[in-house]
Amino acid sequence: MVDVRYLVNALIMTLEVAAVVAVCWLALHYPFIFAAATAALAFVEGLLLEHARLKHELPFYFGARGPSAGLLVPFVALTSALVRALVAGIVAVLTFSGTDHERLFWIAVVFGVTLYLATFILRGISHRLDAKPARWGYFRIAAALGLVFSVGMWLLSSFGRITTPAMSELGRTLIFETPALPSVDQASELLFRMKLYIDSVMVALLKPLVGAEWAPLAGIVLSVNVLTGFVVAIYAVVIAEFVVRSENALL
Repeated sequence: MVDVRYLVNALIMTLEVAAVVAVCWLALHYPFIFAAATAALAFVEGLLLEHARLKHELPFYFGARGPSAGLLVPFVALTSALVRALVAGIVAVLTFSGTDHERLFWIAVVFGVTLYLATFILRGISHRLDAKPARWGYFRIAAALGLVFSVGMWLLSSFGRITTPAMSELGRTLIFETPALPSVDQASELLFRMKLYIDSVMVALLKPLVGAEWAPLAGIVLSVNVLTGFVVAIYAVVIAEFVVRSENALL
């Protein structure tokens, strides 16, 4: 007879994968709704988590004559949450809006793999170290996830799924193919191609400094793609919290 715990665990894991797929599907087909949802989640998570962090951190920096936590904590938490929400929304739009649908599909695949890896890590440290998924996901692993996503984008470029434009091609697109008032998709596509070109120039400039072998690795670290790790972390927090709480309640 099959243990009910295995069935429940399998159901929770299935829901975890389904949630990751749902996020990627939304980003791929409705990038602006995805960006709005990302900004909203970033604001809510930031407001709650920054407030909790600052309440514990303030006594570390100030003594009895320090600033009042009743005024400083809400102001700093609100300001930080607004800035993070704005950045997250902009990065989400630039990542998933554009006119090259094949490229966007592969970006969604890389995003999904990175997101599942994030939820897997948060779930693991929660069970083994009793870590708080929301706090670790929001404050600690966003940069690492950005590097993972950047590596995935580099792999897409290496296998020809993303093509870096030449300067002449970029200029032709900007002058002859981009209307005076481009749509958001057209503007995002142009910005993405410009980003690819800037990344390639950065790698070329790094070669004399770090050598031809290390320049691509340095380019991965310095790429704008790293910022997408913060977007991944936002959704990883939501999914990992759901998974961990479901496991604690049902298993």
